[in-house]
Amino acid sequence: MIRVQSGHGGYLSRASVLLGTALTILAATSLLGLAGCSSKKKTGPGLGGAETGASPLGEQTMAGKSTLEQFQKGTLAGGSGPLTDIHFDYNDFTIRAQDGEILKTNAAWLSEHANDRVQVEGHCDERGSEDYNIALGAKRAQAAKDYLVTLGIAGNRISTISYGKELPVCTDHQESCWSRNRRAHFVVSE
Repeated sequence: MIRVQSGHGGYLSRASVLLGTALTILAATSLLGLAGCSSKKKTGPGLGGAETGASPLGEQTMAGKSTLEQFQKGTLAGGSGPLTDIHFDYNDFTIRAQDGEILKTNAAWLSEHANDRVQVEGHCDERGSEDYNIALGAKRAQAAKDYLVTLGIAGNRISTISYGKELPVCTDHQESCWSRNRRAHFVVSE
């Protein structure tokens, strides 16, 4: 057994030091795991309450023709509605310059229709795990929402949801198709 000075005048064995380090790492990991667990969301106006319908995939759902409803009816075409979709690069949720212009046009429409609300749907291509794409879709939807808020649209008029890779507008296994699926889609309701 090798003895190591502890720094406070005493000696510890190397095994004791390693055990202490392992326990510290285990405790820190446990605390981070607990901190990452979600707590019950508050409900009420604009917070996923009964009037909007809570959703496990996003902040809240809204009445209107969501991509999910279109998919279930077999009418999914993508890009329908008064607002234009934006697209993202592979494995990214950054708003591109050309999509910033689209969001400015969307914000102008929303400003003219002050009683309408919008749900931003985050979508991904088929690559990657389901969990990863749900998280990436949520980041894409949130990035689009944040951009609209910076353009003067009230945040309480915008909700987000992530569908990950579950509702593609194109099912070919090539980049031209995947790039169409990496999008934020906007669903308008009153």
